[in-house]
Amino acid sequence: MTGTVGAVLQVLLIAVGSPLLVGVMRQVRARLEGRAGAGIAQPWRDLRKLLRKQAISPHGTGWVFRLAPLLLAGTALVAAAVVPLVTTASPLDGVADLFAVTALLAVGSVALALGALDTGTAFGGMGASREMTVLALVEPTILVSVFALSIRVGSTSLGSIVTATARDPLSVISPVSALAAVALAIVTIAETGRIPVDNPSTHLELTMIHEAMVLEYAGPDLALIEWASAMRLSVLLGLLASLFFPLGIAGADAGVLGLAAAVIAIVVKVALLGVLLAAGEVFMAKLRLFRVPELLAGSFLLALLAVAASFFLA
Repeated sequence: MTGTVGAVLQVLLIAVGSPLLVGVMRQVRARLEGRAGAGIAQPWRDLRKLLRKQAISPHGTGWVFRLAPLLLAGTALVAAAVVPLVTTASPLDGVADLFAVTALLAVGSVALALGALDTGTAFGGMGASREMTVLALVEPTILVSVFALSIRVGSTSLGSIVTATARDPLSVISPVSALAAVALAIVTIAETGRIPVDNPSTHLELTMIHEAMVLEYAGPDLALIEWASAMRLSVLLGLLASLFFPLGIAGADAGVLGLAAAVIAIVVKVALLGVLLAAGEVFMAKLRLFRVPELLAGSFLLALLAVAASFFLA
């Protein structure tokens, strides 16, 4: 029962809190840039405005274009349910495998890229091509870096990895964890389309990746995409926090107070990571597009080094 309640809390927390996390990050950037900002709740107001508009599909598009936002949001919600954020005793722990979660994230990205290709526009094709280039380098890095952490546990289950780290917090202070953490941090930035890989607030044709794929969407479809993108950001930041700083996460024997403390802990950790990411974006320039594969290849190399170090220290 504790695991079921914890899984439900995770989904609700990600679904409701993700737009607020985006609002916090925008507000931090605004303050550091000397602006007042629109407020933390502005992303929810934007979603409400989009939901009230009429859904418009470009001429010539088919079911792929209309299905992409649903798949993107659906995979984000499923990932929120299976990734150990609040509790490690989720009833979905059997499917909370490293490969399953990575595949879920990839399905959402591929669906959005296919939806962009379905429009037949130059911008859609350009954004989809760039997204697949990033995806081809991001997904293997996620697999390899988390696999480095799973070697000492003997399981690729994310719940087992987080539980082992929670029982032995000093294991985080190791070359394996340091290399894997840096690699995962880089691919989290790339997967969520943040600076220096992509700029979520730009519409310049020479630089945009994510925005190029969603230019033809409007109304409720665009609201689903924006909501799903915020949820993916929260899930990845939450996974990063759980893998390397699982303080406060609830176990199988946690009661109501334990779950409440776990909810507060994950909110604080994800908010702090979001604030750090937003603050870093203010002082960081976006990379040129042809330099992005070099950055992601470097993160993959760090993940490989983490695996080598894990076998060496085992």
